[in-house]
Amino acid sequence: MVDERKIWAKVIGTVIFILMEIAALSMLKHSGSLQDIWITKASHRVMAWVWGGFDSVGHYFSLKTENENLARENAMLTEALRRSQDRVQTAMENGLLTDTTLIFSGYEHVPASIVKISRNKQHNYFILNKGYEDGVRPQSGVITSSGIVGIVDAVDKHYSYGMSFMNTGISISARLGNEGAVGPLTWDGITMDGAVLKEIPLQYKYSPGDTVWTSGNSMLFPPDIPLGIAGSSKVVNGAVNEIEVELFQSFAALRYVTVVSNSGREEIMYLENLEEGQGEE
Repeated sequence: MVDERKIWAKVIGTVIFILMEIAALSMLKHSGSLQDIWITKASHRVMAWVWGGFDSVGHYFSLKTENENLARENAMLTEALRRSQDRVQTAMENGLLTDTTLIFSGYEHVPASIVKISRNKQHNYFILNKGYEDGVRPQSGVITSSGIVGIVDAVDKHYSYGMSFMNTGISISARLGNEGAVGPLTWDGITMDGAVLKEIPLQYKYSPGDTVWTSGNSMLFPPDIPLGIAGSSKVVNGAVNEIEVELFQSFAALRYVTVVSNSGREEIMYLENLEEGQGEE
């Protein structure tokens, strides 16, 4: 890695050189119109070079922050993968799952970038730079290593439209703590990193600071994605708790996402429809 002191020394030297050149050119500029034209053009080239250099230096120093973010995301993804593997292994040991049924938990992943996103509405949306030719399907989940972004609603050839989690019409199934109660998680309707976990039974005890995870009870999102930190609570209708959640994923800065599609979704829907049909007889 390049020594930062050398970088700064180069920057300072460059600044001093530029200041001296500006002083010299300022004196030369008054000697005639031809020189004035030449100096103007030359100054434009110098400024272009300077701004390009500063942009490169800025990018170099931003790499540290980018690397830290990547390392944090990698750690969170690794932890989520480990938890999922532990659950699968436990289920197999208890005879609840076999190798032939592991496809049940499989998800297809498509990396994408957000090309447009709204943040100041009650029904916010986003547009991704991937469509059905890239493997994106309607009713797919959109996530990052920091949580859930939303749900794909419509797909075109190269783009897709989705409803953001910052949308009063969306709720996701979330679990409080490692083995805690499950309830719907919704946006708080106010902040870019706030949510509310609802319908938590009063008899369930929790501690502020507990992590909230995806429950795995939805066909849209894999289980054990860390979503946020539980905060204060209030009793609703004397029957259940509503718990404030500070999301890990802030929608103030969001660009790169992953689209996840449950590979067994169609089969699960078929079985659900079959069950509903039998219940109506």
